[in-house]
Amino acid sequence: MSPVLEIRDLSVDYGTLRAVHNVTLTLNKGEVLGLAGESGSGKSTLAYAATRLLQPPGHVPSGEVFFKGKDLLSLSDKELQVLRWSEIAIVFQGAMNALNPVISVATQLDDVLRTHRPDVKRPARTARARELLGLVGIPADRLTAYPHQLSGGMRQRVMIAMALALEPEVVIMDEPTTALDVVVQRQILGQMMRLRETLGFSVIFITHDISLLVEFSDRIAIMYGGRVVEEAPAGEIYRAAKHPYSQGLLSSFPALRGPRRELKGIPGSPPDLRSMPSGCPFHPRCPSAMDVCGERMPSLESVEETRRVACWLEGVHV
Repeated sequence: MSPVLEIRDLSVDYGTLRAVHNVTLTLNKGEVLGLAGESGSGKSTLAYAATRLLQPPGHVPSGEVFFKGKDLLSLSDKELQVLRWSEIAIVFQGAMNALNPVISVATQLDDVLRTHRPDVKRPARTARARELLGLVGIPADRLTAYPHQLSGGMRQRVMIAMALALEPEVVIMDEPTTALDVVVQRQILGQMMRLRETLGFSVIFITHDISLLVEFSDRIAIMYGGRVVEEAPAGEIYRAAKHPYSQGLLSSFPALRGPRRELKGIPGSPPDLRSMPSGCPFHPRCPSAMDVCGERMPSLESVEETRRVACWLEGVHV
């Protein structure tokens, strides 16, 4: 596979607090890469830092992000403006907050097209906006509607249509189905994956719900305490997760098939950035913790051809 987005050794700080630690990930062409983890694990921070959408006091002290050979962290504001939306687009978390409530859907779609395609005439932009709504299953007569006149699922579809307006190569979906019921969740994600197959873009899918990632992702990277603790193909994560945190996430949702099993939560709470535990950040909650887990941080290493794990149980090194 050919890489389209490469994150190399990226760290993110909020003031004096480190929120993301030396993360290295690759998104391949046409692939869906899932980012899973509890709230505060650094998933969205990583994505926003990689696309330079991080708000102060967040900043990137080290690392590189390459998109088709260009380092995004070194681009000028003008170069970034050209790249955003036309090459890399984002479906933001919470469509009601992401859409302007006092501007119609038509105007908001037209704004994207007019800004990035100034040579396209208004009739052509309107036709494209109608086409985009059709792509995501919304009738064209809803083009003149305002966000409050649409259901939650329709608003999220509008956000997807807006992200696809300029046919980007990478779409970042940040908790795209938050607050939607499970039926609408499945409809929207199924539609998004069909569009990916048709249009050929790559996806970074961020969510705390690992069950969605198992179904819709090609690979999954699991984050905890600002670090990637396991990365593997989705099927391998589902069948045999290696890291105790990955196992805990998988045990917290019911299996759709097979025998019933007892659901198990993960005791305790995610670590506080102001007082991170020594050693592995998961060791205070880990049922398999050993003495070394509280003393030294395991590195993320390849334990199989397609899997990386940061856990002393797998015999990794510092």
